[in-house]
Amino acid sequence: MKKLLTALAIASLALCTASQAQSVDAKLELATRVVALQQGPELNRLVAELADSAAQEVVQSWTAKLQTTVPKARQQQASDALNAELRTYFDDVSKLINGKVSQVNSTALVPAYMDRFSVEELRQIAAFFESPVIRKFQAAAPELGNIFVKQLVDATRADVAVRMKQFDEAAAKIVGTLPAPKQAPTPPGTAEKSKPANKK
Repeated sequence: MKKLLTALAIASLALCTASQAQSVDAKLELATRVVALQQGPELNRLVAELADSAAQEVVQSWTAKLQTTVPKARQQQASDALNAELRTYFDDVSKLINGKVSQVNSTALVPAYMDRFSVEELRQIAAFFESPVIRKFQAAAPELGNIFVKQLVDATRADVAVRMKQFDEAAAKIVGTLPAPKQAPTPPGTAEKSKPANKK
């Protein structure tokens, strides 16, 4: 009898372990699917924003150096060359970030979804993102976002310009205005010529 109970307990444990393994596998598969579906077209925009942020750091660093170290006669040529290099840099950074998406998904995002959602919840989320209307929304979201941003900028441009002028006036009071440019020295003999002739 003891042997039968032990065998039943082992079989039950094996079934339970197999069931848990299947549950984990199903959860992993669903979480991976949800992450891929959730990112959709927005991932390209996110990558572009991250690459642009990295590019802006480079621009800020090198704009000042360009103005202070390159002679004025060569600044346009140097600026064009830097812009070409900046475009290559942006493309390379975009590729580098894109290359890490899959790794970060599997090591960070998929486990986070698995921790926070049950198998059934993940099924519902996957069904949500797979619905045709949500896929259509995701495809249209970048264009809709651009429409909104353009209208918002247009609607606030005049007010922002007024506020910028107020800031400039306040900053001028704090910092002071730039000194007047030095006048070129008067060529010798010019001062005497400009003086009125002495009356006799």
